[in-house]
Amino acid sequence: MKKLLTILAITGLLFLGSVQNSYAVTTAVQTEEAAAEAADGKTFHQVLKQRFIEGGPFFMGIVLIALILGLAIAIERIIYLNMATTNTDKLMTSIEDALSSGGVEAAKEVARNTKGPVASIFYQGLDRMDEGIEQAEKAVVSYGGVQMGLLEKNTSWLSLFIALAPMLGFMGTVIGMIGAFDSIEAANDISPGVVAGGIKVALLTTVFGLIVAIILQIFYNYIISKIDSIVNNMEDASITLVDLLIRHKK
Repeated sequence: MKKLLTILAITGLLFLGSVQNSYAVTTAVQTEEAAAEAADGKTFHQVLKQRFIEGGPFFMGIVLIALILGLAIAIERIIYLNMATTNTDKLMTSIEDALSSGGVEAAKEVARNTKGPVASIFYQGLDRMDEGIEQAEKAVVSYGGVQMGLLEKNTSWLSLFIALAPMLGFMGTVIGMIGAFDSIEAANDISPGVVAGGIKVALLTTVFGLIVAIILQIFYNYIISKIDSIVNNMEDASITLVDLLIRHKK
């Protein structure tokens, strides 16, 4: 009986000791994590700047230039396309009223005073009205192609930057891996510390190039969808204008 009590007492003391040790270890770990978080308490801007520098100024700088130029083109296109958007139904009603009341000259004046590619196409068709319906229709179709080219201006450069950014990132990756193998060759050692720097540079350039491509791709898809919407309105409005001119000629 005494031996059993002695064993239970020793077991209890060991258990209490282990609990205290576990609590002490847990407290120490929490303290170390809090100290690490306090030491690493950097803003997103600081972290981004640090990663950019670690990725190497050459390739990261080129990818950054691709991002800046791509964003400049995207913003310019978005502003232009928003200004080119026209309420075609309202314009069509104004043109029809002007034709009924003042004839072709009044309709041309309405088209001249309205901004946007649709109004420009209307003006070209009305301006050829005295040459016949066929010439007016040809003018509408021809000038529609010109306006479409203006809408798609510089979008090829944007697609170039979308393709170029990840390619530059991958090139930085290859160069970083080459640097890692050079370090292995120089140190004659394959330990992680020797190759970590080169691999880190490789991964950072790849990530940054992919981020740039993703950002520009989002803008590119929005611009293309905006262009398609305007082109569809142009085509519908052109057909409606030709029908209106045929009715007016009769």
